[in-house]
Amino acid sequence: MPITVGQDTARTRKTLDVDGATFAYYSIAAAEDAGLGDFSRLPVALRVVLENMLRFEDGKTVTTDDIKAFSEWADNGGRANRELAYRPARVLMQDFTGVPAVVDLAAMRDGIKALGGNAQQINPLNPVDLVIDHSVMIDEFGNPRAFQMNVDREYERNMERYQFLKWGQGAFNNFRVVPPGTGICHQVNLEYLAKTVWSDEDQNGETVAYPDTLVGTDSHTTMINGVAVLGWGVGGIEAEAAMLGQPISMLIPEVVGFELTGAMMEGTTGTDLVLKVVEMLREKGVVGKFVEFYGSGLDNLPLADRATIANMAPEYGATCGFFPVDDETLRYLEQTGRDKRDIALVEAYAKENGFWRGPDYAPVYTDTLKLDMGKIVPAISGPKRPQDYVALDKAAPAFFEVVSEYRGEDECAAATDMAAEGPAPDALVDPRKSYPVEGETYKLRDGSVVIASITSCTNTSNPYVMIGAGLVARKARELGLNRKPWVKTSLAPGSQVVTQYLEAAGLQDDLDAIGFNLVGYGCTTCIGNSGPLQKELSEAIAEGDLVACSVLSGNRNFEGRISPDVRANYLASPPLVVAYALAGDMNVDLTNDPLGQDKDGKDVYLSDIWPTTREIAELVERTVTREAFQSKYADVFKGDEKWREVETSEGETYDWPPQSTYVQNPPYFQGMSKEAGTISDIRGARMLALLGDMVTTDHISPAGSFKPDTPAGKYLTDRQVSPREFNSYGSRRGNHEVMMRGTFANIRIRNEMLDGVEGGYTKGPDGNQMSIFDAAMAWQEKGTPLVVVAGEQYGAGSSRDWAAKGTNLLGVKAVIAESYERIHRSNLVGMGVIPFEFTGGDTRTTLALTGEESFDITGLEDGFAPQAEVPCTITYADGSTREITLKSRIDTAIEKEYVEHGGVLHYVLRDLVKSAA
Repeated sequence: MPITVGQDTARTRKTLDVDGATFAYYSIAAAEDAGLGDFSRLPVALRVVLENMLRFEDGKTVTTDDIKAFSEWADNGGRANRELAYRPARVLMQDFTGVPAVVDLAAMRDGIKALGGNAQQINPLNPVDLVIDHSVMIDEFGNPRAFQMNVDREYERNMERYQFLKWGQGAFNNFRVVPPGTGICHQVNLEYLAKTVWSDEDQNGETVAYPDTLVGTDSHTTMINGVAVLGWGVGGIEAEAAMLGQPISMLIPEVVGFELTGAMMEGTTGTDLVLKVVEMLREKGVVGKFVEFYGSGLDNLPLADRATIANMAPEYGATCGFFPVDDETLRYLEQTGRDKRDIALVEAYAKENGFWRGPDYAPVYTDTLKLDMGKIVPAISGPKRPQDYVALDKAAPAFFEVVSEYRGEDECAAATDMAAEGPAPDALVDPRKSYPVEGETYKLRDGSVVIASITSCTNTSNPYVMIGAGLVARKARELGLNRKPWVKTSLAPGSQVVTQYLEAAGLQDDLDAIGFNLVGYGCTTCIGNSGPLQKELSEAIAEGDLVACSVLSGNRNFEGRISPDVRANYLASPPLVVAYALAGDMNVDLTNDPLGQDKDGKDVYLSDIWPTTREIAELVERTVTREAFQSKYADVFKGDEKWREVETSEGETYDWPPQSTYVQNPPYFQGMSKEAGTISDIRGARMLALLGDMVTTDHISPAGSFKPDTPAGKYLTDRQVSPREFNSYGSRRGNHEVMMRGTFANIRIRNEMLDGVEGGYTKGPDGNQMSIFDAAMAWQEKGTPLVVVAGEQYGAGSSRDWAAKGTNLLGVKAVIAESYERIHRSNLVGMGVIPFEFTGGDTRTTLALTGEESFDITGLEDGFAPQAEVPCTITYADGSTREITLKSRIDTAIEKEYVEHGGVLHYVLRDLVKSAA
């Protein structure tokens, strides 16, 4: 399908000749010549957005004033309060978020037919790639058959979902599916799908070159900014709207410049660098902002390290972390097998249109900060937030503080005194339980590392840290070291290329020897698919109420995410993941204590097995080849025999199987009228949950496993689904009945309406404790609207739209928080739930809220403007009242329309019906 360009664009359209081919493009210099402003000082990240305005200028959705606002942004120190209609070139999905998105599209086809429209109107107008990467679980590990057994089990669990996705691939235009076992969406995007500069025919038949841009239904879509492709995560509902031609409403963002200088020191990794970057930017505060990296240090930073930094933009809170085009970008495109003509276009276009980072690159930024990479030291982050940075030499005492907080200082002090004369691994906390493992008895205690996982695109996309992990394994194996027997070890690369170069280097054998066998190509532990621990381990942790630990090379370590048995989760580089598997305990100081003993009984330290930078670089140079990428991506959409044998239905609408517990027709569009409604005041609302700071989307809508006694578990057992077949919340996102029961059901969430209770509980209408789902249904029966009250950074973490969908289906009309993370705020609006912020220093604490109050939020019906301040009357249990002011976080005029329609998809559906008429 040709791309559509704006109708008022002739004055900025020029041509570019590259290797005998001619491309039209939209010139920023031509815009300056046309008197639209001075854009010479714009960061490249914003020049990408400006080009989008030039290309789609039509005098209606994109105007001359929108373009001029970019010049005003530079004149005003990097600030401009201007709403834009931005159109990304393509959409990226993974299966956890992609299945519900395709469910919505299928339901919209039913809905548009019911409104008298044509089902074929519901078709992606932009290219959509869905990569199945979130479904594989680590049931089997530590042996040569682990990969095949996990793949077989994945198909057993997920056949209904895969049949549905295959139907979508056939039913929708512009929609491709990358089958299971290929890799992780962001790594596949980085290594294969992305082009940096795209070219396509427009509606006039001319070939147009333009920046590769995208949005994705996963927050780590930002990884692609490492290769100068502007992209970020959105909720599935916003992505669906973008697919169907709806522009993304956004304000011109502030851009924080992050200057990198110097070079990494011997013994440090890109992971160590990104963990420091996360800490610095979280402290800076960059939510809703672009971050662009610049400075002389980029000359020493491989693109693999850039991609790691870009990947973790959600962890530092930014919309994206962008790297401009330079020589390293071209080198990476060449190495990963891109067409040489495409690479020539990238270079020519970037230099011609001001997207190139040269030595004189010095744009205007809203704000800046600086880091000398020569000062980076080995580090980890944990126990429950990515920004909880800990230098490696401080990790053991920092963990003791974690245990002290959990157990209480008196208990920990007594344990320390009792074991003060013992060896280092026993010096901090008294062992709590003996249990059998592999025919022997070992002691499990606070700090025991029970999961060590090389996982996630964040680091497995980086051959320097993967080769480094293999060399640590090789040196450990040579000395006779092995993983501790209580550690569940796994290797889940983000693409098959990783396996190819590890095998070419002979390092996979070394990783296998200490338990890091291939378990699958997918997100696994990082998304919570770590699989069950050995039964005896799980029972010992529960009996001793132990602070068991995981160490993973991922990007997320939120509470309750990695495993229900693990309280403390740490992010680390792949080589350090291997080291912690050898040590088996967070109480071990890896910088000073021995990891174990060699064949002769001599102590072995981390320094004995840590590879040099030269060793790593030489192996990367020899084994990470252009040919490896070309061979592994040659048939990326074909899949294995199992995928090719998946049978599915045909037809333009989906034949919803009534017995399915994975895919159900959602209620959003049933009985929908042709006209929008209005926003009403919220009166007599009761509180469903009273939550603290940094409540993540994992807290709101967990992705991992659940038990039979939960509302979701009861729903499935009532339908004869055995607990062994529950799979995970993430895999059940195509069934709203499961997902609404799983909303606010994280095992670690703490509702402050209850005293000291963890899990998805609240008070019902009768004042008794019950599950949040049951309470919500009871309030709905009474016709009572609900609100959720929370602290700062509400909705941090993943882009999952089910955190907003579930909130909506539980009957929540508004969320009142101190601040929001970007994606979740947008998702709430997209589902018709109004996000409000406290003003004037009010918080749930200063207002002494307990959950017994009722709320009247007025001023919403007449002349309600975006970001308006409105009155809210709180009525306390004793009958007293207090009036406060809330700020609406409906940020733009189009977002107000979305809420009036009941959500963005309702808006799009009605708009399509009207346009057809």
